[in-house]
Amino acid sequence: MRLPTPLLSATMVARPNRFALWAEVAGQPVYAHVPNSGRLRELLYPGAQLRLLPTPGDGRKTSHRVVLARHGRLWVSVDSHLAPRLLSECLLQDPEALGPVREVRGEVRHGTSRFDLLVSSDRGIWMVEAKSVTLARHGLGLFPDAPTVRGARHLRELAAIARSGARAAVAFVAQRPDITAVAPNVAADPDFATALSDAAEAGVRLLALACRVTTRAITPVKLVPVLV
Repeated sequence: MRLPTPLLSATMVARPNRFALWAEVAGQPVYAHVPNSGRLRELLYPGAQLRLLPTPGDGRKTSHRVVLARHGRLWVSVDSHLAPRLLSECLLQDPEALGPVREVRGEVRHGTSRFDLLVSSDRGIWMVEAKSVTLARHGLGLFPDAPTVRGARHLRELAAIARSGARAAVAFVAQRPDITAVAPNVAADPDFATALSDAAEAGVRLLALACRVTTRAITPVKLVPVLV
């Protein structure tokens, strides 16, 4: 998936709330939207190197959107909204995930909830939720980096779908290349970790995807294990 252009080099100055930050672009202050509900403390801090996309005329108080953050030698995508699109690319190309895929639909309502994808494959129809992973420690991707009541609720709903005899899956999309496996972040959200274990026991398929990230594109690379 190619990233939008132009991406502007920026340095973070301050983050007044979870969804916005101040940065400098060519010496000028800009107010940028952070498209991620996580804390992202290891990525977004004063002095962090960023790539921003100008967003003129979108009706927001912000004038830019944060797309990438530098972490050591790596670029990490912080836009959680890209996870379903990256997962769709992977599923259409890799039959090992859910079987050979015929169709992928986005934003599908099931009961009182809305899930990211409805996937039709040779193995059946799958209800799929995608989670964006940005936090990593020693090659292990961890999700979430902050408590997520909504995330645990999604897992319990997927478990109910699986117990009913239908097919359900949750996919952790690591928008960084240094991931060899993904695990629940028990310290950040023990309830999510419990819900993930229960979902696995109910028959929910657990997937994790590592992606290569550059300033021009994000590319799904390979499926990696989910450790529960």
